[in-house]
Amino acid sequence: MFGSAGGVFYGFSRRFTAAAVSLNSDAINLLHHVRLLCSLGHLQEALKLFYSITPPPPLVHSHHTYAALFHACARRSSLPQGQALHRHMLLHNPNPDFDLFLINHIVNMSAKCGSLDYARQLFDEMPERNIVSWTALVSGYAQHGRPDGCFKVFREMLVWHRPTDFAFASVISACGGDGDCGRQVHALALKTSFDSYVFVGNALIMMYCRSCGGADEAWSVYASLEFPNLVSWNSMIAGFQVCGYGNRALELFSQMHFSGIRFDRATLVSILSCLCEMGDGLEYCFRLQCLIIKTGFISEIEVATAMVKAYSSLGGEVSDCYKIFLELDGRQDVISWTGIVAAYAEQDPEEAILLFRQFLRECMAPDRHMFSIVLKACAGLATEQHALAVRSHVLKVGFEDDTVLANALIHACARCGSIALSKQAFDTMISRDTVSWNSMLKAYAMHGQCKEALQLFSQMDAQPDGATFVALLSACSHAGMVEEGTKIFETMSNNHGIVPQLDHYACMVDLLGRSGRISEAKELIDKMPMEPDSVVWSALLGGCRKHGETKLAKLAAAKLKELDPNNSLGYVLMSNMFSTDGCFNEAGLIRREMEGKTVRKEPGLSWIEIGNHVHEFASGGQQHPERVAIFSELEKLVRRLKDFGYVPQISLALHDIEDEQKEEQLYYHSEKLALVFALMNLGNRCYSGNIIKIMKNIRICVDCHNFMKLVSELVDMEIVVRDSNRFHHFKAKVCSCNDYW
Repeated sequence: MFGSAGGVFYGFSRRFTAAAVSLNSDAINLLHHVRLLCSLGHLQEALKLFYSITPPPPLVHSHHTYAALFHACARRSSLPQGQALHRHMLLHNPNPDFDLFLINHIVNMSAKCGSLDYARQLFDEMPERNIVSWTALVSGYAQHGRPDGCFKVFREMLVWHRPTDFAFASVISACGGDGDCGRQVHALALKTSFDSYVFVGNALIMMYCRSCGGADEAWSVYASLEFPNLVSWNSMIAGFQVCGYGNRALELFSQMHFSGIRFDRATLVSILSCLCEMGDGLEYCFRLQCLIIKTGFISEIEVATAMVKAYSSLGGEVSDCYKIFLELDGRQDVISWTGIVAAYAEQDPEEAILLFRQFLRECMAPDRHMFSIVLKACAGLATEQHALAVRSHVLKVGFEDDTVLANALIHACARCGSIALSKQAFDTMISRDTVSWNSMLKAYAMHGQCKEALQLFSQMDAQPDGATFVALLSACSHAGMVEEGTKIFETMSNNHGIVPQLDHYACMVDLLGRSGRISEAKELIDKMPMEPDSVVWSALLGGCRKHGETKLAKLAAAKLKELDPNNSLGYVLMSNMFSTDGCFNEAGLIRREMEGKTVRKEPGLSWIEIGNHVHEFASGGQQHPERVAIFSELEKLVRRLKDFGYVPQISLALHDIEDEQKEEQLYYHSEKLALVFALMNLGNRCYSGNIIKIMKNIRICVDCHNFMKLVSELVDMEIVVRDSNRFHHFKAKVCSCNDYW
C-alpha cells in the first residue's frame, strides 16, 4: 500500500546537513502557497500545485509542506491522497533522514483515515517517539471503534509519558457504554488532575450517559467543570436526551438561553430530539420554532430535518412539516427528504409516494433508510402495486440482499392484502433475522392463517423475542385456536425465557374473550403481575360485547374510561350492547355522557384505489363528487341482494327512527360505498385479477360483513377488506375469518 515502512527511516542516525541544495525564491513561494491552501481546506488544489513543482523539492526544504499536506489528508479522511503523497515522498527522497515531526503526521494521517495496522507498523519502527506519536495512535483507535487497541496503546503510553487531555478524551470516548472501563480512566484523570480539563469533562459526560443511563454521574462531572464551554452544555443536554430525561434537558436549555450563552445547531437538534419523546412536546415545539426562526437556524439542514421529525412524531400537521422542509430552498439532501417522506408516510401515505417520485425526478439517490420509509408508506395503501414498484427501484440500485428492506417488503405486501407476495419475499431472502420471521408471522396473523403461522414458527431458526409471541397469540386469537394459544402463552417463559408483558396478556384476554371464556379472561387479568392497561380492558370489553356479558362489560368499560378517557371505544361498545338488548334508554344515556365529556367517536372511513388515485368514503357518502351515481348503483345492488337473501341487521341503529330509516343508515356505511364505486370502475382498477381491495379504519360491522359475503357470490369476485383488526377475504359467500372476528 505505502511500500516498506522501514524505508521511511533509512539512515536514522543522520540529520539534515548544510550540504542540502538550496531552493530558489519561486519554489519557496510555491511551497508557502501549498501550505496556505491546506490551511484553507483546499486539499485537491494544494496537491495539484505541490506535484507541479519541478524538480520536486528535497525533504530538507519541504518537510513542513509534506506535514501540512498529510494533516489536510487526515482532516478530510482522504486515505488515497495520503497514500499517493507518501509514495511521492519515498520516490523522490529514497534515503530520508528521520524526522519525528513528519513521521508523526504520517502516523496521524494513517490512523485518522482508518489504516490502523499500517499506523501501528510505522509507530513500532520509530526509533524515537514523543507524546504526539502516542496520542495520534490512541485517538485513531478510538475514532474507528477499536477500544481494545485504544486501551492497549494507552496503557503502554503511561510507562513513558503523562497523557494529554486529548489522549484522555479519546480513550474515554472509546469506552462507549462500558461504564467500568470509563470509571477506571476517570479515576486516573482525577489522580492526575485532568478531570478539570473541559475537553476531558465533556467526554466523561457522554460516556456516563451512554453507560446504563448514568445521568446523575454525568451531571456531577458537568457541575464540577469550572468553565464549561458550548460543547459541555451540548454534551449534557444530549446526555439527558439519551437517558430519556427530556424535561431536564429542556430546563438546562432554558438556563443556557437565559444566561446569554449562544447555542448552535447541535443544541437545537438535541432539544428537538427530546421533544419527540414527550407527550406534551408539541407546545414546546411551537415555541422552539419561533426561536429557531428568530436566530436564523431554520435554514440549517440538520435543524430543519429534526424539526420536521419532531412535528411528525408529536402529531403535528404535515402541512407545517412541509413548510419547514421548503425553507431549505433547494438545499435538501437525502436525509431531509427522508424526514419529510417519513412525516407523510404516517398521515398521508399517498402523498408520501408522490414526494418519493419527486425525489427521484430530482436525480437524488435513495439510501436504505429512504426505501424502508417508502415501503412503510406503501403499507398504508390499499393495493400492493406501489410496494412492487419500490421493490423494482431497490433491485435497480443493488439492495436486493438487504434484510431490512426485505422485512419491510414482507410487511407492506401483507398490509396491502397480498399474503402470497409476502411469502414470496420471505422465501427468496438470502439471510433472515428475527424481524424477518416476525414479519411473516404477523402477516399470517393479520390474514387469519393460524395454522400456517404455527407451522412457520416450528421452522424458525432465529432467536424468538417478545414480538414473535405477540404475533403467534394474535394468530390464535383471530382463528379461535384457544388451546394452541394457551399452550404458547404457558411455554414462552419456560421454553424460551421470555416473560409475558402487557401485550401478551392483552392477546390472551382477547383470545379467551372471543371464544366466550369471559370468566377465565377476567381471572387472568386478576393474576397479572402488572397493572392492566387500556388495551387489556378493551380486549375484555370486546369479548363481553360479542357474548353479551353486560355485567363484566360495565366493569371493563369503566376501567377503559378511567385509563383512556378520550377513547370512544368504551362508550360505543356499551351503547351497542344496550341497543342489542333493547335497552335503548341506557344506550341513549351513554351517548349523552359521551357528548357531555366531548368524547368523539372516530368516524368510519374507507379507502379504495382506482386508476392510481385513492378515493376516500365516509359513512353517508356526502363528500364524494360522484355520490349521486354511487347512491343509485347502491340501491340497485341492495334490491338484487334482498332477492339473494340479504336481511339488514338493524339492531344497532338508533331506536327512535323507523325500520326503513335504520336500513338506509346501514346502506351508506363507508365500505359499502367503496365497494359500489369499485364495481362501477372495474375497468379502471390499478391492480390485476378478480379482486376488489378496500381499507377501513375501524372494525367492520356485522351487517357490512354479511353484505360483502353476498356480493362476493353475486358478482363472482374476491373482496378483501382490511379493517382495524385484521383482513377479511370474502369469496363465494364465505369469509376467511369463518365469521369469527
